[in-house]
Amino acid sequence: MVETVGATAWCAEILQARATASTARAQIAAVAALAAAVDRCRDLVAVTDDQQRILLTNKSWCRVLGWRVEDGPRPLTEAAGGEALRLATSGARDWEAPVTLRRRAAPDPILLPCRGATVAVTRSISHVVLVCEPTNVTEGERARGSLHSIRRGSLDVRSVASDGLRRTSLAKLQGLPLEAPITKVIALLSAAQEGAPPSTVACIERAVDMLRTSELYSPQMRDDSKLRVEDPIATDLIGALLSQGPTNVLSSRRSSNDSTVVRSQTNRTNIKHKVSGQLRELLDTALSWDFEIFRLEELTRGRPLAHLGLALMGGRFDICATLECDERTLLHWLTVVETNYHAVNTYHNSTHAADVLQAVAYFLEKERLKSVFEPLEAAAALISAAAHDIDHPGTSSAFLCNSRHPLAILYNDVSVLESHHAALTFKLTLNDDRVNIFKNLDRDTYKTMRHNVIDMILATEMTKHYEHLAKFVNVFYAKTTGSKEDMHSDEPLSLDTTALSSPENVILVKRMMIKCADVSNASRSQKFAFEWARRIAEEYFLQTDEEKAKDLPVVMPMFDRATCSIPRSQIGFIDYIIIDMMEAWAAFIDMPELVNHARNNHQRWRELDEAGVTTIADVLRAQRQHALPAPSTAQPTAEE
Repeated sequence: MVETVGATAWCAEILQARATASTARAQIAAVAALAAAVDRCRDLVAVTDDQQRILLTNKSWCRVLGWRVEDGPRPLTEAAGGEALRLATSGARDWEAPVTLRRRAAPDPILLPCRGATVAVTRSISHVVLVCEPTNVTEGERARGSLHSIRRGSLDVRSVASDGLRRTSLAKLQGLPLEAPITKVIALLSAAQEGAPPSTVACIERAVDMLRTSELYSPQMRDDSKLRVEDPIATDLIGALLSQGPTNVLSSRRSSNDSTVVRSQTNRTNIKHKVSGQLRELLDTALSWDFEIFRLEELTRGRPLAHLGLALMGGRFDICATLECDERTLLHWLTVVETNYHAVNTYHNSTHAADVLQAVAYFLEKERLKSVFEPLEAAAALISAAAHDIDHPGTSSAFLCNSRHPLAILYNDVSVLESHHAALTFKLTLNDDRVNIFKNLDRDTYKTMRHNVIDMILATEMTKHYEHLAKFVNVFYAKTTGSKEDMHSDEPLSLDTTALSSPENVILVKRMMIKCADVSNASRSQKFAFEWARRIAEEYFLQTDEEKAKDLPVVMPMFDRATCSIPRSQIGFIDYIIIDMMEAWAAFIDMPELVNHARNNHQRWRELDEAGVTTIADVLRAQRQHALPAPSTAQPTAEE
């Protein structure tokens, strides 16, 4: 040590040493006071080390569970179980979950709500703190009461009155004849815990905790997913589609009294004149699954929706009679809707809308749907398909939210695109009688039509994909017995059409129909599927370019035009979005070619991936070098 020779420096060192010692003593005293407070607390408190061994417990913990301080450190698993233990061992920072506590003197465990937190003295977690509320403890331990019961000596009239009102309100609420099915399920599971072994109780507790959330069908990519390791590109694509809603727009919104409505009157004669040639021959095949949609786009000079819509909606399905409107009004409506699609979009343009309309029309021709849907429902499905992506900006809703777009603010970042599509559809329709295809409907019929159209457009939101698919499968396919043999069996589930007698279940069918039509390009012939894949990739590339230019978060980093593998993105999309949905829908409407095309496309994409094909240019080059087979018109056999 260097000797201090100055009196001033010496005095400063003495004062510093004294202050440091005082601070240390004050901190030790504060810790002792905190420990005393924890011991007097009615909550059960335990502190573990980084090895999940219990180091410290308060008196309530020891008294209720029968543990003794002199027992020393012991594994947390000996005393606790359930969801809280899983969160404690997973490294979560803060959580609230039920915990199962095992008592020494009693064979049955107790279930308590638990709040937990991790403490990191250094960078790694060093301690875990568990605080359990003794809401239903026994062994003479009194449960913590309400604020009024704790303050037994208080004469605060307001607290007494409010507590009485609260108890009265709860009694009235519990006496109402209201009970949701999920509440019954939770009650049954809770009753099943009685007398069950601890391992079973822990599983039931975790199941009940999952059922208490409102997002029962919202998917999350598993951390241990094989796809995450084997194919990060497909992982990022699926994650982006499921965590972010579709897209939105504001830029090219047009009013229904735009000049396009006036021009549509003169276009009607031109349409009839053109239909007499090649266009008429093409439109005659509009109800074929191999319909040449891109040929229609070429012949109509980028205006396929009005021509195909008039042929299908006004001709084959005659929705003019259903809606009690004339054909001219329908033509005006189709023209205005098509005008509000963005021709500059490579994918979400009026050609995509016409493709979805054609798919819905094809599905409606199936016998099962003919027997289920009323004419008004079929008309609503066709209208929804034609307008489901109206005014789409060519960017995702996540982009709109990240860029603080006015539409994202208007719809609170929730279902931004789909909400805009539905709202704009009715705004354009109702603003002008020359366009209003609903003007002759009575109030109740219009209300039903509006409900159907909105519901089907909102069903195209990809964040709800697994929710709609799971509900459809659970309702229309026979349930297994729950055994491991059934869960891993290759035998297909049997279709149960008796559920179609319920109007609520018919709604599920309409949602699945438009969802399958919206992504049907992956279940088309290869020449169509590959062109749609090229178009959607280019649209994603443009969004990524714009995000980088504007320094915004990149929603889909895998769609960087310099590094993206188109085959891998399509393989993942078919594996995790298309196959399961198309198998369920194909079996429902008896259309096996949906699955056959999807599997053929999947195999072709895999061949290209193995050949080292990655970019759009590589895909086009491979198509030119290896001509794709013509679409098969043969009907699949029963074995297929």
